[in-house]
Amino acid sequence: MNYNPQQIFEEYRKGVVFKSSIGTKGLYEQSRVNERFFVGDQWYGSKCGNDRPLVRHNIIKRIGDYKMSAILSNRIDINYSAEGVPNTLNVIKNVKSARKSLSQNPISFVGERDDNEVSLMMSALNDYQKVTAERVNFDSIAEQALREAYISGTAVVYTYWNPNISTGLYADDGRTTAIKGDIECETLSIENVYFGDPYITDIQQQPFIIIATRSDIDSVKREAVLYGQNHEVEHIKPDNFSDENKKVTVLTRLWKEWDEFGNYRIFAKKVTDGAVIREKWDIGVRLYPLAQFCWERRKNSAYGDSEITYLIPNQIAINRMITSGVWSTMSTGMPAMVVNGDVVAGEITNDPGQIIKVFGSGEDVANAIKYVTPPDNSANFYGVIEPFINNTLAQNGAGAAALGDVDPNNTSAIIELKNAARMPLQLFERRYFTFLEEISRIWAEFWITQYGNRKIKITDENGTWYLDFNGDRYKDIIISVKAQISAKNKVSDERTYEILEKLLDKGVITPKQYLKWLPDGSVSEVSRLISELEDINYDRA
Repeated sequence: MNYNPQQIFEEYRKGVVFKSSIGTKGLYEQSRVNERFFVGDQWYGSKCGNDRPLVRHNIIKRIGDYKMSAILSNRIDINYSAEGVPNTLNVIKNVKSARKSLSQNPISFVGERDDNEVSLMMSALNDYQKVTAERVNFDSIAEQALREAYISGTAVVYTYWNPNISTGLYADDGRTTAIKGDIECETLSIENVYFGDPYITDIQQQPFIIIATRSDIDSVKREAVLYGQNHEVEHIKPDNFSDENKKVTVLTRLWKEWDEFGNYRIFAKKVTDGAVIREKWDIGVRLYPLAQFCWERRKNSAYGDSEITYLIPNQIAINRMITSGVWSTMSTGMPAMVVNGDVVAGEITNDPGQIIKVFGSGEDVANAIKYVTPPDNSANFYGVIEPFINNTLAQNGAGAAALGDVDPNNTSAIIELKNAARMPLQLFERRYFTFLEEISRIWAEFWITQYGNRKIKITDENGTWYLDFNGDRYKDIIISVKAQISAKNKVSDERTYEILEKLLDKGVITPKQYLKWLPDGSVSEVSRLISELEDINYDRA
């Protein structure tokens, strides 16, 4: 099945109409409003003028920053496992021994595959996931995704194969044939992702997905030529001829096609409104390479919801109350002045000690200048603002205990309060863990289907080494992924130092073990220090 540009753009326009119908303002406009309120542009369009200060007390950003920071503060470990393959203590022991042996004497696996080999490869992928996350700068991608989800309700991370990435690896011992190509990731705005069935929440069940981008027209033409579409170049035109930037909307459609045996492959096609940039191609993986995170789920909807939408009325009320209070204070401290121009000859200023010339009788002098007494604010006015702010923060999971705004007299009680305040965040954390699992599963799919024969980088207690990996040997394996909080996250670095020092002083552990278990970054070039200990036979392990 093939789709022409007109068909794909018609699907895209239907998606635009649907998104515009979500909520009271539509997804596009609501996201723009939420973005303004998040960054602090909260008096936009109010037409209040610039004569008086318009105060902002940004609770929206404070709530969002707290929740995002709390989720990202956890160190997450990704664990791969193969369905149907046991992972007993004996298998774990064999894997550990094999890793140590392979780090010193690399070999390629040939012949019949056994459970120990599969378990070894799953163990290696656990480490390689960290290597890949560092290479693609996944910490930044995750931060962008959470911010996108908080503002617009939904974030999407897109993984794709870049054939031009240099790996530093070679296919031959003579290092003449370089291996190129690896995965890349980026965070997509949900405004640019269109699901074929907006009522299906599982991405992998979608009939098709469209990714929209606005690109420079010259780069789009170069891409068309790269993929042999020279005859289409003349049909690539900017969306708006008056646009000096000459941007054009490019759509990438992904969909599934099944064979007579019930197996499917995922294809893609890239088009503009009047031209084909890249003809239909098999993307090579058996999953849609997109993972989705919804801040708040909507029932029977592929698009999530943002809590900012429902915080905006409170934010407006807080800003108005504080601004009114500031205006009242300024009016009381610097009240308006009424001047009788018939008896006051000179110009009146606010300069202290100013001498004012007044002409007339004593009565005229007494009535020459008067101050207008502004009305007092209600006695309850200031008593409402702070409780209203605190209640809004608390109702959205960012109360005083969560934010650390409590009297530190009882440390144990504070810890208990903070733990209790974090309880509602567990729902977000579980969705975030599922999000990470989906991304990690997509990565494993790329490794198995696209890597072929190549070495993968491993960093563990044996140092940094390379394992021979043949993805074709594991294509039939059903891989499960589990994200969980790292054990390193459960104990503070200070507590780790304290425990290790006590164990070392009592002779329970050796200096080498002490160095290996130090928190990351405690000692620069720690592996070199361990190696030197071994060279002088100081290692008692």
